[in-house]
Amino acid sequence: MQSQSKLRSVFRDRTAVQNGVLVAGGFFLFTGVVTGLLPTPVFDRMVPRTALEYGLLATTSLLLGVYVVQRSTLKECSGDACAYGGAAGGFVAVACPHCNAILVAAVGTSWLATYVDPLRPLLGGAAIALISGVLYRRWQREVSQ
Repeated sequence: MQSQSKLRSVFRDRTAVQNGVLVAGGFFLFTGVVTGLLPTPVFDRMVPRTALEYGLLATTSLLLGVYVVQRSTLKECSGDACAYGGAAGGFVAVACPHCNAILVAAVGTSWLATYVDPLRPLLGGAAIALISGVLYRRWQREVSQ
């Protein structure tokens, strides 16, 4: 019962919720446009879009929004590096490896297709696990106080 009242108090803070919605929406739009998941006339993605990538993007965006809401209501904010790492990992997991000119120049497209492409879903899972772990650990700490 105590955890439910804490959850309600977190989401009563309108500024925190607004910031969380802005971060989630901003991450979704920015990452979607830059990686080519959201089609634009400016950029064409060289790797086919899959439902898994849309799911990873939506889940990462949602978790980052919840992270911002939770972080703004806490006094002590440990775990920020893990959350930032999760955000970066979520970005890389949905990014088109063949569209990154630096990676293509450094290692070549065949290496990217052979080794990097198959690992992107695992990287997305690790990113979601990092952010979820930070949220869970902070929530457990708040409930126990």
